[in-house]
Amino acid sequence: MMRINKYLASCGVASRRTADKLVEAGRVKVNGELIDTPGHMVDEEADQVKFDDKLVWPVSEQTWIALNKPAGYLTSRSDPHHDKIIYHLLRDLTSRVYPVGRLDLDTEGILLLTNDGELAHRLMHPRYEVPKIYQARVKGKVAEQTLKKFPAGIELPEGKIGRAKVKIKSSCASYSDLILTLTEGRKREVKHLCRAVGHPVFKLKRLEFAGITCDRLELGKWRHLTKTEVASLRKMAGPERPELSKVKKGDS
Repeated sequence: MMRINKYLASCGVASRRTADKLVEAGRVKVNGELIDTPGHMVDEEADQVKFDDKLVWPVSEQTWIALNKPAGYLTSRSDPHHDKIIYHLLRDLTSRVYPVGRLDLDTEGILLLTNDGELAHRLMHPRYEVPKIYQARVKGKVAEQTLKKFPAGIELPEGKIGRAKVKIKSSCASYSDLILTLTEGRKREVKHLCRAVGHPVFKLKRLEFAGITCDRLELGKWRHLTKTEVASLRKMAGPERPELSKVKKGDS
């Protein structure tokens, strides 16, 4: 038996967090009955699960790709308000994949996508402290003293504390280029951190996610991860911990 969100993730339908929302939206049926409880348990051997009235089952072959996302593309499968979404860049991909985390509309750089819901869940969970490295161009010349505030902890708008390792790549009177390493990846964390110390971001690029880069990959192009890269991700995320399957909605 497993929770429905975990089952949907193993089918490559969505991440666990998104799967909860799909259940609440009334888009999932188990044995012909509509369910609306994210904690619903299913028997993966006996139950029939449908998403949008289409039968789904765990994928037999896992797909991992790296996309060099351009600015101006939305990290979403569809949106009536945007004519540029990342899936327009993946038309040649035959597998259904979803993003491991997100990048803002105006942010470019490495974005991983997969149908391996279990590993994706662990890579996104703050408990595993998976590193993400960004390059941010911020307003003004950043002083060395200011850098000490990032690892010490800065309060975010949501009330939580954000931290980062930061170094100055280059700077001048009007702007500075910073390299930031984060391990939690809260929503818009880089932008919030920089704004909090008086240096708002006006250009942001993610250079690495869990050691994976899009070096030598043109903007807007994608590639399959190598077996070595996928093995590295599994090693970094470690084995699934029992308590993670009990994470409350909004914690993952």
